[in-house]
Amino acid sequence: MTDYDVLVVGGGPAGLSAALNLGRSLARVLVVDADRPRNAATLNSHGFLTRDGVPPFELRRIAREELAAYPDVEIRSRVRVGSLTRTDAGYAAGIGRREPSEQVSARSVLLATGLRETLPAVPNLRGFYGMSLFSCAACDAWELRGRSLALIGESSDLADRARLIAHWTPRLTVFTNGSDAVTTAEETELATAGVSVVRSAIVELVGDRGRIQAVRTADGGEHAIDGGFVRPEWDADLSFLSGLLPERDGAGHLLTDRSGRTSIPGLYAAGDVAAPGPQQLIVAAGAGARVAAVITHDRIGVATTH
Repeated sequence: MTDYDVLVVGGGPAGLSAALNLGRSLARVLVVDADRPRNAATLNSHGFLTRDGVPPFELRRIAREELAAYPDVEIRSRVRVGSLTRTDAGYAAGIGRREPSEQVSARSVLLATGLRETLPAVPNLRGFYGMSLFSCAACDAWELRGRSLALIGESSDLADRARLIAHWTPRLTVFTNGSDAVTTAEETELATAGVSVVRSAIVELVGDRGRIQAVRTADGGEHAIDGGFVRPEWDADLSFLSGLLPERDGAGHLLTDRSGRTSIPGLYAAGDVAAPGPQQLIVAAGAGARVAAVITHDRIGVATTH
């Protein structure tokens, strides 16, 4: 069994940022990354200072290149944590490509797995996702400002999402895809703001080479658009925690204190898996750096300063 100071589960911006700062604090770190990032379909990321417009995979490449300078930081790619249990010294984890084939131990564990997303059940949606249909308004609305946009979703917060996106365009149509995601009262309020609601199910998205041009609905309508947003459902895939039961909120996010500590000693969380709010790379990277500092203070046994 190989022993580490910190096991980081997840190689996105939160996990890699944490690994960088932990490596600089002389910790022996293992990053286990399944290499299936949620933003794999995104061509360009935005809002990351000094890297605005850079593809997400390029940010990951740069981060890993920087981490290579730290001999005590190890990254295992296309590897999953299949089990995680507590021990007298910390934690034991079974890792492997499909099933656990190796055991490692760590004094502390940082969960930075991000979230798993489920898109609305709309035909050929994947053909436009990440190119002209997006999920993050803060990340991509500026490029679509002023255009005729769609918002597609079936979640109960769809009206709130519409109010947000309407900040960037006066021409927004909400498609509930046959669901009752928008109430009658919300539809009236949105209409006052110039936002229309189409309740009929979507039968086809029309466009070419990732560029959407129209939404066709079951009532025979064809609605011309220039781009838009999708409201996915998100959940945290933490089945590997086995008998560990850290506290979660109603949406499944791990509950932590302001320093990233979960309800279980030695188990920390950073990034989207722990923080409802803006799902931006720079926010996750900052969270990873912050929690890394807390882990370092806890390892050394000194108080965390705020």
